[in-house]
Amino acid sequence: MLAKIKKLLCYFSAFEWSLWSVSVLLITLSFFLGGEFYPLTLIASLVGVTALIFLAKGNVIGQFILIIFSILYAIISLRFRYYGEMITYLFMSAPAAVFACISWLKHPSKAGKSEVQIAKPSKKTWGFTLLFSMIATALFYMILKYFNTENLILSTISVATSFFASALVFLRSPYYAVAYAANDLVLIGLWLFASLESVSYLPMVLYFIAFLCNDLYGFYSWKKMEKRQNNDDIL
Repeated sequence: MLAKIKKLLCYFSAFEWSLWSVSVLLITLSFFLGGEFYPLTLIASLVGVTALIFLAKGNVIGQFILIIFSILYAIISLRFRYYGEMITYLFMSAPAAVFACISWLKHPSKAGKSEVQIAKPSKKTWGFTLLFSMIATALFYMILKYFNTENLILSTISVATSFFASALVFLRSPYYAVAYAANDLVLIGLWLFASLESVSYLPMVLYFIAFLCNDLYGFYSWKKMEKRQNNDDIL
């Protein structure tokens, strides 16, 4: 047991532990200072931040944790009638994480199964990904409009960025983190609107600020891994 704990402690760098710890502290404090308290939001936030730090390492464990987060976040979104978020995470992000798990397990790097082999999608693949993202966005816009979704435009943009990010995760591209960072900015706006009606949702704003910082680090980490893996292939 002690050996496993020591291995886990050494697995993450000092900066990664600091990033995770500060994110957890920020989120936890925001809940107790926010006034109204909705426990599931805190749980989902902590699960999500934990998933991100594993994803930044290219570790498939992050995908399994992301499935749990997607389900919890869908429940929270339903509570506030953000049907776009609920549908996106429950019927797109969660299944996408399942497929990503399969893809990542099939393509481990030379460093071992704890790290995925980063890929470089072709121009054709990029084109199809953009095309399918636009089709999904148009379809979801009509669905969300039918259900009178709160903040329709932002919800639709969230679908677009989330779909694109999920596709890039499956394709094992470092730019998944850039797409998720764009999605974070949209979600910060969405939950700011929600917090105007109930301060219990303010922690979600702070959560996605932490999410944004983690995704930006994820991009840096993946580019660093990509460079190392390319050098290993040459050797």
